[in-house]
Amino acid sequence: MIEKNWTTIIKPKTRLLDLNLKELWKYRDLIWMFVKRDFKTMYKQTILGPAWVIINPILTTLMFTIVFGGIANISTDGMPQFVFYMAGNTIWTYFSTCLTKTANTFIGNAAVFGKVYFPRLVTPISTVISGLINFGVQFAMFLAFVVYYAFSTGTVN
Repeated sequence: MIEKNWTTIIKPKTRLLDLNLKELWKYRDLIWMFVKRDFKTMYKQTILGPAWVIINPILTTLMFTIVFGGIANISTDGMPQFVFYMAGNTIWTYFSTCLTKTANTFIGNAAVFGKVYFPRLVTPISTVISGLINFGVQFAMFLAFVVYYAFSTGTVN
């Protein structure tokens, strides 16, 4: 009789929020692989490539500034309009991207789930991390505009 040594034992969850963080840590390389894949596929088909991370929030913020600040005359209580709208745009873009992509992650990766076992939490975590990279770039850009307005006007409220 041949003795079998099992390396992975799949057990049913006993509680609603039963997270096995040790198992998730074992698959950290897979998380980073999915993050790289998401980043490459997001910008591979565009002409501007990763520069779109910078151009998109600037154009969106510029449009908000023109529409809400110029046409609708909505008050920002003394804060420069561009900085005000960029603050909201930066956080909202990260939130909406994470929510939309994590909602679709199980449908988009259904073929992978059927072929090999790995913790299913890996794909939403990789989606949130890849969104965090874009958020980091946009937040650094936001801070640069805050510093610019602070030095050019003397203060930013």
